[in-house]
Order: sequence, then structure tokens, then C-alpha cells
Amino acid sequence: SPLAPGLLAPGLLPPSLLVLLVFAKEDSQNNGFCWACEKANFRCNVARTPEAALECFKEKHHDLVIIDHRHSRYFDAESLCREVLLIHFYLNGFVDLFGVCCCRPDREEASVMPLIKSGFNRRYVENANMMACYNELLQLERGEVLAQFKLRACNAIFTALEQSQEAIEITNEDQVIQYVNPAYESIMGYQQGELIGKEITEVPKSEKNKPDLLETINSCIRKGKEWQGIYYAKKKNGDSVQQNVKITPVIGQGGKHKDRRKGSLDVRSTTSRGSDGSSQRRHSSMARIHSMTIEAPITKVINIINAAQESSPMPVAEALDRVLEILRTTELYSPQLGTKEEDPHTNDLVGGLMTDGLRRLSGNEYIFAAKQPHLPSHLAMPLSLNDIPPHVAQTMENEDSWDFDIFNLETACLKRPLTYLGLKIFSRFGVCEFLSCPEATLRSWLQGIEANYHSTNSYHNSSHAADVLHATAYFLCKERVKQSLEQIDEVAALIAATVHDVDHPGRTNSFLCNAGSELAILYNDTAVLESHHAALAFQITTRDDKCNIFRNMERNEYRTLRQAIIDMVLATEMTKHFEHVNKFVNSINKPLAALEENGSVKGILTSPDNRILVKRMLIKCADISNPCRPLELCIEWAGRISEEYFAQTDEEKRQSLPVVMPVFDRNTCSIPKSQISFIDYFITDMFDAWDAFADLPNLMQHLDNNFKYWKGLDERKLHSLRPPPE
Repeated sequence: SPLAPGLLAPGLLPPSLLVLLVFAKEDSQNNGFCWACEKANFRCNVARTPEAALECFKEKHHDLVIIDHRHSRYFDAESLCREVLLIHFYLNGFVDLFGVCCCRPDREEASVMPLIKSGFNRRYVENANMMACYNELLQLERGEVLAQFKLRACNAIFTALEQSQEAIEITNEDQVIQYVNPAYESIMGYQQGELIGKEITEVPKSEKNKPDLLETINSCIRKGKEWQGIYYAKKKNGDSVQQNVKITPVIGQGGKHKDRRKGSLDVRSTTSRGSDGSSQRRHSSMARIHSMTIEAPITKVINIINAAQESSPMPVAEALDRVLEILRTTELYSPQLGTKEEDPHTNDLVGGLMTDGLRRLSGNEYIFAAKQPHLPSHLAMPLSLNDIPPHVAQTMENEDSWDFDIFNLETACLKRPLTYLGLKIFSRFGVCEFLSCPEATLRSWLQGIEANYHSTNSYHNSSHAADVLHATAYFLCKERVKQSLEQIDEVAALIAATVHDVDHPGRTNSFLCNAGSELAILYNDTAVLESHHAALAFQITTRDDKCNIFRNMERNEYRTLRQAIIDMVLATEMTKHFEHVNKFVNSINKPLAALEENGSVKGILTSPDNRILVKRMLIKCADISNPCRPLELCIEWAGRISEEYFAQTDEEKRQSLPVVMPVFDRNTCSIPKSQISFIDYFITDMFDAWDAFADLPNLMQHLDNNFKYWKGLDERKLHSLRPPPE
């Protein structure tokens, strides 16, 4: 890629410059350049004929070509240079190759013009002294060749700017338009020629903007601050269009809005403020930061872009400022809603599931404390797998099928399905053998965990936990998943699924944070419920030897298992949803797709980092797999989650708390719309990625059928779970 060599730290080139020497014979001049290349740590190829030179250049694509022009009887150096340039242009679409002509000292100066016309960039007068050759190469590397590499980078960045789907407009400090990209032309209806050179005030403005909006923006920009908000722009045809606009000032030295090459801090400008020594300390601190040897990957990317800005044209430097601003945010994976923002169902779902709430209202505290776990009194008399009542065992006969009906089991065992299903699934996967744990201890543990699920919750109860456990076990049996995970991963996944919502109060994280609950205070408003589920699960497990399934594990193995369980439970928190999905796609799906043809995929599947991503994706898909279940099960789960959200909205209104998801008002909510939004926003992309990995055609067919079902109800303007009876 022509972009890569240009994105380097200041003064640096690629690890090794590639040089082609075209010399008809081996002599002192040829040997001088060969030695110089070796001393400079450049890679070097030597060709003796024009044919060999062209073939070598086609294959290797050199950065620097030096052609011997001292002996015209061997070959025509000018013709060879033209042919090399034609090949370079054909491969790259632009000419930035650096060519040197080695000439005799007695040649007349008039002969330089033909060399320039044929494409040579530089004339080197014959000098076989090795240090002269070495110095020539270093000057070329640090001067012209470096400039050409940066030019390649700029070329690639300009292409990216032109291809951007966001409308981009760049002005100078006098608000004269300097550049608009094709997306801007397409959206606004103007051509570049109609705008470039005009002041912003000459372009018609929409009357929908507040009268003082422009002054507000200008005031913000003059202070060197960024402005972001809603702005109504007027298209060429007179229509007004609402836009989410971000305007960033580019401030250089002296306070002018030009020539800034850094992102948000110009070190040189900070060192000139004040004479009390504080500025010098600031400069020293910044220098240490920029010279740190322990860098995160994102820091390296930012430093590379900073370096590319140094010699970039103004539009590129300003565009890269915007790139840096995006990269420096902590919410790299949180998508921007765009047009979906107009859909209140999507907006409320995203707001309710992916945030930690608004700020707490004073005087409204919801007392949901980290109370002592509840253990049932009958734990002293555990039963075995063989003691499961026949009518309960019958409902679990097809528990290895995706279409297994968890609600039949819920009815048969009086709303306590987790213990029974857990015993059967854990037995099938050999969990007791792996943990060196008696079945009686496992039974006590399952009963203890299930006792801490709230049967009064319509959705987040032990039936949901049993359903997620079932989905997890189903996914663990898929061939690609089995290739990726070891037995300790399987055991961690089954335990994490069992405990992932233990002691759930039937309220969202946002609700608990808004209400100032003791759990929100304990966990600093961050992953409140998920942290509580993981912590409580281990408290229940380790507090009593009768249910401590980890008691006989070796210490290091237990630490590994515990870490995996906690990581998977925390992965069910929805604020990191898009991060987990994107990492899975980029680290696993895309590399697998690239390597599947030759079958060498084992390294991707079994690397420690990718095993973590697989386990996170597995439990996430199991946790919200309801839209991929058979239609009747999907409808039942949709009704239960809606009822739980309705109850939360009712309580928020009673306590005068912020209403996190206003559309979930039981009197007005459209359940089909909420399901459509949930599938569109959270489910489709995630299960597309999981299906590509694990091969789940039956799930994808259910998802398609269910989406059509909800769409059909919505098109009939129905708000209910089912159509009215005929």
C-alpha cells in the first residue's frame, strides 16, 4: 500500500529502503553503491541489462533506481528510465519514483535537460569513493525519498477524504470555503466550483436556525473550542435539511486558524507561555510522554497520524485532526444512531440498555442492597440426577435440540427449572469430573444459585437463566466452537450462563444508577448488575462447603476458571455490545474468511485472545437469543421482557425518577415496534457474525420468520403480542 510508508515518525523511513542499481558491468562505481547500500542497511538489487532491470522492477517495485549513464554503448539510460516510470505509473496510478542518473564528470551541462525530460530526478557525477556514494544515498533518503513517501500518504488520505460518506466542508480563518467533498455535493446539491472561494455568509441559510446560532458558533470557534449540535442547512433547491454538525477550529501558533499540525496540543506553543519555569516543566513532561516506550496500539496509531500531519497539505491535516479526535474518545465502538435517532423505540432501547443512567435525583434512593445470599433449607438433603421426577425428566428429553421448550419444564417443576436442567446439562458435559466435585455438591450449588433468582420477575428469573444455559450448551456442541475451546472454557461457559443474572432485581442498570441504589454506589455506576451477579455467585459458592463446587480444584486452575467466568458474566453488559461484536468480526470472522480456502485456521481459533472473544460472543448470543427461538417461544419471551420494562416505567413514575425508556408505557407501547428495533439494532449483525462462525441456519431461519411476524403486526398498526382472534 502506498499509504503505509508515509505514516511514519518524523525523519524515519520504512525499515529498509529498496534500491535498484542498473550497471552494465561490475566496476568501482557499481561496487561503491553496493557497499553504500549495505552500510545504510538498504536492500539492493543489481541488474546488468535493461531487460533484467525491467523484470526486476516489475517484481520488486523499488523505491530508488540508480542507472549508469556513463557507457551509452551498453544501453540507453534515458529510454530505460522512461520505461521504468511507465511501469511505476501503471502499478500506482501516479509518478513518485526517485531516479538517479550516474554520469561522467566530463559531460556537458547541456546534457542535463534530456535526463530531466526522460524522468530522472537527480544527476550523480561519477565518484567511486565509497563514502561519497554513502552520503549521496543518505541525502536521498532523508530528503527527496522521504518527501515522496509522504506524498504517497497524502494521496491515499485525499482518496479517503473523497470517499467519505460524511459531508465535509473546510474553510480558512476568514470563513472562505476552501474544500467540499463529493458527499457534501451530493447531499447539498452544489458543485465544488459554486462554493470554493465564497464566504460562508454568501451561501443561503435556513430560516429554521435560531437567529443567534451563527454568532454562538463563531464565538465558540474564536475561543478555539469545538462546536457540536443541530444545524439546518439549506440545499441548492431551497429545501432545509437537519444535520448533526461538528465544527472544529484548527489553531496554529500565534492564534491564527491555520497551519496546525497536531491534534489537540502543540508542544511548542505551550513552552512559550510564562517565564516562571512552569512552561519548561510542561515541555519536559510532554517530551517524556511522547518518548514513552510502552505504548498501547491506539497510541501508536495516533503517533503515526501525528507524524503524517507534519508535511501534509491543510485539508489533509484538518481531516486528520478530525480522525485524531475520534480516535481519542473512549467510546470507539459505540455507534452513532444517525437516522435511527428519529425512532423512539430504538432510541429508548439503546438509551436504556447501553447507558448507566442519568444523574440521580436528590431525595430518591432506591434501596437495593448487596444483602446476604439466600440458601434454601433443604440443601442438607441433596438429591441425585436419578431422583428427578419422571414428568420433569420427560420435559427434558430433547434438551439438546434448539427448539427445546423451556416453558414446559418451568411448568413441570413449579418455576424452578434451573436445578433440573443444570443437573442434566452439567452431567452431559462432565462438569463434576472436571471439577472433582460430587454430584451432591453440584445439586446443592444449583439449588443455592436458583434460590437467589427472583421468581417474581417476569423475565429475569431462573427460567431465563435455564434458557441461557440451554443455548450455551447448544452452542458448545457446534464443531467450530469445539475446535476453539478447551474443556475449562466449556465448564466456565456453563457456570457463567447459570449465574449470569443471579439476584437480578427486574430493573436495569440505568434505573439503579438513577435511583441511587446501594449496588450502584458499591460499583460506582459501572456494570452494576453484572458485577453484582459475578460477585454474588462466588459468595454463594464459597460460603458453604456443601455447595462449593470449586473446593477440590488446584489453585492455579481455579484462578483461570474464575477469571473466565467473571469475564463472560461482565460481557453480558450491553454498553460493550458493539465493542465485543466488532472485535469478534475483525479478529476472527475476517481472518477466517481469508484463510478458509487453504484450511490453515487452527491458529486463529485457538489463540488465547480469540478464545476469550469466542466465549464472550457465545454467552452474549445465548443471553439474547429469544428472537432466534421458534415463534411461540419468541412471543412468550417478548411479552415477559415487555412486562418487566412496563413495571420499571410504572415505578419510575411513582418515585419521580427519570423515565429511562418512555416508550415502554403499558398504555401506549407497541410491542412489535420494540421487537423490530431490538432485532434491527442489536440482534441481526451479532447473529450474522455468530452464524458465519458457528453455522446456525435454523436460528437464522427463526430470526427471519420472527422479524416478518413482528413486521406484519406493525404494518397492521397492532401494539399487542398477537393479532386479535378471527
